[in-house]
Amino acid sequence: MSASAASPEVRVRFCPSPTGTPHVGLIRTALFNWAYARHVGGTVVFRIEDTDAARDSEESYLSLLEAMRWLGIDWDEGPEVGGPHAPYRQSQRRDLYDDTAKRLFEAGELYESFSTPEEVEARRKAAGQDPKLGYDGYDRDLTDEQRAAYRAEGRNPVLRLRMPDRDITFDDLIRGEVTFKAGSTPDPVMVRANGDPLYPFVNPVDDALMGITHVLRGEDLLPSTPRQVALYEALTRIGVTTSTPLFGHLPYVMGEGNKKLSKRDPQSNLFLYRDRGFVPEGLLNYLALLGWSIADDRDIFSMTEMVEAFELSKVSANPARFDLKKAEAINATHLRALPVEEFVSRVVPHLVKDGVLPAEPTPEQLAVLAGVAPLVQERLVVLSEASGMVRFLFVAEQDFAPEEDSAAKALGEDARPVLEAAIAALEPLPEWTTAAIEEALKVSLVDTLGLKPRKAYAPVRVAVTGRTVSPPLYESMELLGQSRSIGRLRRALGAI
Repeated sequence: MSASAASPEVRVRFCPSPTGTPHVGLIRTALFNWAYARHVGGTVVFRIEDTDAARDSEESYLSLLEAMRWLGIDWDEGPEVGGPHAPYRQSQRRDLYDDTAKRLFEAGELYESFSTPEEVEARRKAAGQDPKLGYDGYDRDLTDEQRAAYRAEGRNPVLRLRMPDRDITFDDLIRGEVTFKAGSTPDPVMVRANGDPLYPFVNPVDDALMGITHVLRGEDLLPSTPRQVALYEALTRIGVTTSTPLFGHLPYVMGEGNKKLSKRDPQSNLFLYRDRGFVPEGLLNYLALLGWSIADDRDIFSMTEMVEAFELSKVSANPARFDLKKAEAINATHLRALPVEEFVSRVVPHLVKDGVLPAEPTPEQLAVLAGVAPLVQERLVVLSEASGMVRFLFVAEQDFAPEEDSAAKALGEDARPVLEAAIAALEPLPEWTTAAIEEALKVSLVDTLGLKPRKAYAPVRVAVTGRTVSPPLYESMELLGQSRSIGRLRRALGAI
């Protein structure tokens, strides 16, 4: 569907549980929902599924908001935005769930179940069945006397959904027609014995009450779809909703060893990428490729381009592997594309965190950073690498020292004639420009000493920048200045 054929009726939702740190698989789901809604002119509902008090935390809730804001994935209804279906945190919607459960129970869609897991297992075994088949429907048609007897024993019932005695078939927007055979999904518990509603209940109820039309979620949730479809049908029968949403199950994101990337996998922690200096454009671009492509021969695109091109028909059903090297390469491309001013503003927090710049950089420091930025941008994969690259420009002379490994490689005894020749060539330069520095060093080190460039320039680079890897040497020396450059060459010579 093109943007011109906008369908304002489309309503998608992103509904994470606030447990732990946001992970990349979760954000990939948010991105696909967002891109689809923006593509068709629909509505993004951001909902927090925080009914599990033992696992949910306010810290994780705030982290989810922080993650979405950092990435620029916005929403039309939800926390901090509001909307016609507020509140958007399940912990604040208990009255709605209690009322809906009561209506479903009175209509016979939910029923009281007193069986313990041990009793279910015993009955399965007695019937020669596998206990793993789960609940056996025993309590579906208890008499009033039987229920009273259980209560007299002190038992409190759970409420189960009466699953239909037929196959459940639906058209998955990504996988095509999916069928679950009759009897393959046991009647699920919707409400605990203490009255607490469970996730399999509150999730579809909220979707129904909020008018969600498309449920795009992870493939791991596919087995739960039959009970969701059955619950939507029950909700329709009692007048809570008029339809069942369309489902689309997104492919797994795989980590190492062909295993699903789990929350416990360090590679899944979203904030690790932010702290390393991935930019939102780069990370989102890569996450978009985990199950979708804009074209067979194209990997780099903006979020605007993604929204324009995003079609659910192009989402793959096959698992997608998280490839850190490819993610880094895509991020590096986006870094290089940033305007210098934008690059400077984004890299400053990393330089401050690493102690390269003070919390309030001076105009002079920012001017130097702007000068070196174009040289550094071309060499970075992530923003945090900038600290090592540019530290030599900002460190006080009395604190400057080449890195030990770099010095050991480049500043041995055979570097002495190189440094001596470099000093002799650079001291008399009347103009301290990139071109003049390049010519002087080429004449003295390559032409006169007969050295190959690698041998000629490595000692100079390490003496001046402290590293074997740095921005371009001549430009770096121009930015550093004649006095400081020659002073460092002299100190390196004296240390040999």
